[in-house]
Amino acid sequence: MAESSKDARERADVRFKKTQKADAARSAALADHATEERQRKIKTEKLRELRLARDAAAAAELLANPPPPKKTARKKAAA
Repeated sequence: MAESSKDARERADVRFKKTQKADAARSAALADHATEERQRKIKTEKLRELRLARDAAAAAELLANPPPPKKTARKKAAA
């Protein structure tokens, strides 16, 4: 009877260690995901600021130097 109790305890210890290892892996994966998400958000905000600055500069350039008016083609006179 002592043997079966000892075996049951060993199995329970193995199962507990396996669960602990899985929990640690899950926590690490969630931390990695959160870090990547934070980095992606920072990069997206930076790129958005650069795009808005570029668009504002282009709009200011267009207002300062408007393009010349396009010439319209004349219709040929009927012969």
